[in-house]
Parts: sequence; structure tokens; C-alpha cells
Amino acid sequence: MLFLIAYISSVVLINFAFSTAPHLDVIWSAWGGLVFILRDMVQTRFGHGAILAMLAALVLSYITSDPSIALASATAFAVSECIDWLVFSITRRPLHDRLWISSALSIPLDTFIFFGLIGALTPAVVGTALASKFAGVTVVWLIMAWRLRKRAVAN
Repeated sequence: MLFLIAYISSVVLINFAFSTAPHLDVIWSAWGGLVFILRDMVQTRFGHGAILAMLAALVLSYITSDPSIALASATAFAVSECIDWLVFSITRRPLHDRLWISSALSIPLDTFIFFGLIGALTPAVVGTALASKFAGVTVVWLIMAWRLRKRAVAN
């Protein structure tokens, strides 16, 4: 439940931040890495119910943020969630691999769609967003892979 609340809150707060202080877009783009990690944790705990969490976050974002930011966020998340859904539904790879594969496919699209729609598609913002998102997902992947190996050795 903690990941669910953190995920919804982070989406709403990051959209609010982009709405109220767009000049700090590099900072907010770094925060985006956390949102992807939280989304993956919600996906692993609630499966396809993660889409309901995304919808709740986007409705709250529309109420609390600039509607154009909320729309850009909704569009980018819809594309990335569809990719996640496909990877999680189709592949039979271990969970940590599915997380990384889905992120490798969805992070670039999410980043370019969101920042393109809000007019902040600059090398600094895109670079920061991609680096923070991939760093976060890679850390989660490493932790999960380490735990899996540790369990295999113990058995």
C-alpha cells in the first residue's frame, strides 16, 4: 500500500511542480526516475491494477496542475503503461528482467512524449530524465537479481 500511495502522490506532485516552477525542469526531470521505480513496484504488487493507480494520479493531477501538464503526463503514461502491460503480459522472463525490458522500451518514449508536449524537450532535461530513470530502474534490477541469486544459493 505504501508504494501505491507514494506512486500516486509522486505523479501528482511532479505534475504540480512542472506547473508551478517550469524553470526548474531539470530538477523535476530527475524526480521522474522515482516515479518509474514506484510504478514498477505498484505493477509488481497490483498487476494490471496499476492502471487504476495511474488514472487516479492523472485525475488528481488535472485538478491540481496545469491541464496541459496533466494531459502531457496522461499521454506519456498511457504509452508507457501500454508497453509495460505488453511486456509484463507476454514475456515469461523473471520479474526483474521484465522490469528492465519494459523500462528500456517505455522510458525513452515517455520522456520524449512528455517533454515534447510541454515544450521542454532540451538536451539537459532529456538527458537528466533518461539518466535518472535508467539509473533507478537499474538499481532495482540489481537488487532483485541479487535477491534471486541469494535465494538460489540458499536452496
